[in-house]
Amino acid sequence: MSTELHQLIKDHLHKTLSSTDFPNLGAKYSGKIRDNYSSNGQRILIVTDKLSAFDRIITEIPFKGQVLNQLALFWFEKTKHICPNHAISAPDPNVLIAKECQALPIEMVVRGYITGSTSTSIWHNYQKGVRNFCGNELPDGMTKNQKLAQPIITPSTKAEKGDHDESVSKADILAKGLVTEAEFDQMADYAMKLYNYGVEHCAKQGLIFVDTKYEFGKNKAGEIVLIDEMHTPDSSRFWLSETYEQRLAEGLEPDNINKEYLRLWLANQGYMGDGPMPEITDEVRIETAIRYIQAYEQITGEKFNPDLSPDPLARIEANLKAL
Repeated sequence: MSTELHQLIKDHLHKTLSSTDFPNLGAKYSGKIRDNYSSNGQRILIVTDKLSAFDRIITEIPFKGQVLNQLALFWFEKTKHICPNHAISAPDPNVLIAKECQALPIEMVVRGYITGSTSTSIWHNYQKGVRNFCGNELPDGMTKNQKLAQPIITPSTKAEKGDHDESVSKADILAKGLVTEAEFDQMADYAMKLYNYGVEHCAKQGLIFVDTKYEFGKNKAGEIVLIDEMHTPDSSRFWLSETYEQRLAEGLEPDNINKEYLRLWLANQGYMGDGPMPEITDEVRIETAIRYIQAYEQITGEKFNPDLSPDPLARIEANLKAL
């Protein structure tokens, strides 16, 4: 990436979007990253620049919200023939207008490689001797970042704020009555088809689509649809294809363009989600932003053109009023 981009990000380190407050938009619910407003059967999702890792808000990254929103829209459009989604329009770089849906209480995680740095990751569990992960049998002798024989689904519960997600099996989910078997099977089918589509697309762009997670909900007609986001550097891992084999052979972490960079940086400081969090330096924030932008450009094949409005809140309010 150019020195110009580095300087642009540096100049916007203190101009990030952290939260919104638009009472006129309807009932508000704030997730980790998105502020949601519900009214008249629609949901307005405003994507902030906050970054979460280890189920905690870590920092804010310039232009991250714009990257996430625009990349999710790219994928929603590309995959609507595979699975219906909630997207309607995007009147602002940070805003998605969507159909109101009732969220289902699990995430469908699809993994093509044995990797990860969190307590819920497949590699963390494998290191501890787990060989049946969420109902998937794993062979002995695997190494970190190795490709699995075939992609697997490892569902996760959706934790409340401040708690950690929990990786569970289909049997656990059905025993708890979180969803019906028919609902689970439909989500699993959609998830695997979406993942495989992502793998094929990313391979053409010089990327390995490592793993991802999907959230689903039910619309007014009772149909299961994809909600929230998809295939972004927040919900997914992307590695550079050209250096993967060599770095794997040398026991090095793959070159990544997602928030795994920051997760690994935190882990190298001894932070795994509990206790005092190390201070995130400006250079780490800048490098993280560069990787998000690189992900957008390499996945879409298009240049990322950030909106440089000095007051993103005013811009968002104006664009929503224009609807």
